[in-house]
Amino acid sequence: MDRKQLRTLVAVVEERSFSGAARTLGTVQSNVSAHVARLEQELGVELVDRATTGPTPEGALGVERARRIESEFEALEADLASMRDTVSGEVRLGAIGTTARWIVPPLMNHLDGEHPGVRVVVLDASTSSLVLALTSNQLDVALVNLPLEEPELEIEPLFDEDRLLIVPEGHPLGELESVTLEQLAEHELLLEARGTAFRDVLDRQLAERGINLRARAEFDGMRLLTSLAFGGFGAGIVPATAVPDNLSGPWRAIPVDGLPSRRVGLATRRRALLTAAQRVAIGAIRTIVSEASANPVNIRPVVADPGGA
Repeated sequence: MDRKQLRTLVAVVEERSFSGAARTLGTVQSNVSAHVARLEQELGVELVDRATTGPTPEGALGVERARRIESEFEALEADLASMRDTVSGEVRLGAIGTTARWIVPPLMNHLDGEHPGVRVVVLDASTSSLVLALTSNQLDVALVNLPLEEPELEIEPLFDEDRLLIVPEGHPLGELESVTLEQLAEHELLLEARGTAFRDVLDRQLAERGINLRARAEFDGMRLLTSLAFGGFGAGIVPATAVPDNLSGPWRAIPVDGLPSRRVGLATRRRALLTAAQRVAIGAIRTIVSEASANPVNIRPVVADPGGA
């Protein structure tokens, strides 16, 4: 078993074809088939279903392990390079869209100035998608909605932010300076889907006060929800960072009295050994969040408990 065989297996499963894997790896299909066949012979199991070109159960497990092994190879190369010279390597960062919009630009500027050898690949997605990508070793670190119950991940709270009501022009709540929870419950709203941290925290805390929200539509993704609210489709509850400072239109952002804040945290795999590149990227993210001058309005960094672990 060697690294080339494992990389070939991953490519076949990801591309869902031997020919696609060959193009990705810059080789010919016969080489791809030979590598997979030798790996199957050595392990004594079928890894790829030749009828569907999908992984067998054994193949799915093999791909998961192969991704971790490849990640460790890359980490070894990057860490040894950083000991010889400057920190370098790739960091696969996932982030919910509203947070990515304001944190990625200063992160790129910081790394360009302090660690030009570090390259960041950013995935903008919902928390549920980011968790799957992180636990399957397709991401190194992710900025996600909290709370998050995932035993394989290490979670570090970063900041809290206000939730606001985006009200389109002509909406009955549009002339108010602020809205009560009771007034909010009288109208159908654009909401994040049930099962997402953003929505579940909201529902749980409002239910304690006997208030239930009514959904006009639900979304597993804040970017789309916010765009529809800006476009006049309906009033929607969004985090403060979903509203760019330089954006204006036929809508208003209105505070809601007593509405619970949204918390965002940094997630990594619990058993992962972070590379030097990943450590400097995480350190830069912490610095960006903690510096008040870099924060959007209504961002409140979470202060670590000095008595904690």
